[in-house]
Amino acid sequence: MNRLDGKVALITGAARGIGAATARLMAEAGAQVAVADVLDERGRETARAIEGAGGAAIYVHLDVTAEASWQAALAAVTGRFGKLDVLVNNAGLFLGKDIESVSLAEWERLSAVNLTGVFLGTKLALPALRAAAQHSAHGSVIVNLASTAGLVGSTQDPLYSMTKGGVTLFTKSAALEFARKGYRIRVNSMHPGTIDTDMGDQVLASRARNLGTNDIEAARRQVVERLPIGRMGTPDDIAKGIVFLASDDAAFMTGAGLVLDGGITAQ
Repeated sequence: MNRLDGKVALITGAARGIGAATARLMAEAGAQVAVADVLDERGRETARAIEGAGGAAIYVHLDVTAEASWQAALAAVTGRFGKLDVLVNNAGLFLGKDIESVSLAEWERLSAVNLTGVFLGTKLALPALRAAAQHSAHGSVIVNLASTAGLVGSTQDPLYSMTKGGVTLFTKSAALEFARKGYRIRVNSMHPGTIDTDMGDQVLASRARNLGTNDIEAARRQVVERLPIGRMGTPDDIAKGIVFLASDDAAFMTGAGLVLDGGITAQ
């Protein structure tokens, strides 16, 4: 028996990167997965690849900032699979701008995806998660993607850090609220360090600009030199942690944060 047999999971921002790796590993672990994103063709390719490998997957278009989009996506998932056990709020943006240079419109877009998206997903998926929890030994699960920037200050993007700090404390508060109400929904956060993804490349480009250069490889070397583990993370490194949090192996965890950062916040 696999760790997620019989579970249905919805992963936002799942067309690529950490989200795509999470969808693939969850399917390998036995879950039926919904790949949700605004990148339609890339998302469909991810879902097709999962199905081609023997997994069960669908693609749903989802703009996490829009309530109607959430409602349509959730209806599609429960209509296809009959329930929802796991929500992974993974979709996120990174600006790489300092306080003085960012515009109000850019901040509003960042907070809409990184904060409003997590709130809407949690609120609107709640009825389906609560219903599924009544038929599960250890209830349902929400995993929110935060960041090490949600634990310590960010030299590259203080506004990104502001949003991820919000996700960190929202996770704890939602976990406590759902426990108080007896909903049997565990809520935990994941805190990646610098990961080798498209967003990771944005972080490196931001670091390079702050160094006064366009040399992204020099910025990469600098990041790796600061990492005690000696390498950047991969999408699979983070996806494996998300699978753990989504599984019954994490049945006694709620309101917690799992840090997978190569040791950077230990310094």
